[in-house]
Amino acid sequence: MNAIPTPDAPHQPRRSTDAVYAQLKQHILDNRYPPGAQILESEIAAELDASRTPVREAFVRLQQEGLLEIVPRHGVRISALSPSDMREIYEVLMSLEPTAVELLARRRPDKAELAKLIASCDAMEAALQGTPDLQAWAAADEAFHLNLARLCGNKRLAAMIMQVWDQAHRARMFTLSLRPLPVQSTAEHRAVVEAILAGDVERAREIYHEHRKRGGLELTTIIERHGIQRL
Repeated sequence: MNAIPTPDAPHQPRRSTDAVYAQLKQHILDNRYPPGAQILESEIAAELDASRTPVREAFVRLQQEGLLEIVPRHGVRISALSPSDMREIYEVLMSLEPTAVELLARRRPDKAELAKLIASCDAMEAALQGTPDLQAWAAADEAFHLNLARLCGNKRLAAMIMQVWDQAHRARMFTLSLRPLPVQSTAEHRAVVEAILAGDVERAREIYHEHRKRGGLELTTIIERHGIQRL
């Protein structure tokens, strides 16, 4: 008598390249994989329950974004940032982001269109009330900048801004407790939104340019003052 075949165990599809890329990127930004760490392809595949092909493809994308370096036959090395790297990053942001502000302001958006930016301003202000919650402030600050890029209407410009912004994420979080309480930065965010709503394109661009210039100088000064050579 032939044995009755038992049903196969449910098949769990392996993770896609997009899913592997997103999780690996978040691990890098959250410092789960610290700067300078060397990780094997097989280790990532096992940890993320993925086959090697999507892991390899995710590595290529993250190398293009400057977050890691592929080391042939040795997996990848997580990229580290030096003080000079941070200066370059903020020079790029100081060039790109005011253009995004100008493009957005020229469209004359109303409060409904800027709801996410306004909500981020509210959240930043709330985070500084009473006992400051710097983690909440940083999350609202990041949401403001990324949503501003998305709202500018130029997808290529937004993609470039977000790529460079990601590269600076670890440095921003590392220096968060070392910088002065970000009261001025919070006020500058609100002033940018008000200038956009008023249709004052030049003022919106000027405020944002000075905001980015001051913020970059503040961050790089902290890094240099503390003798931090790698982030």
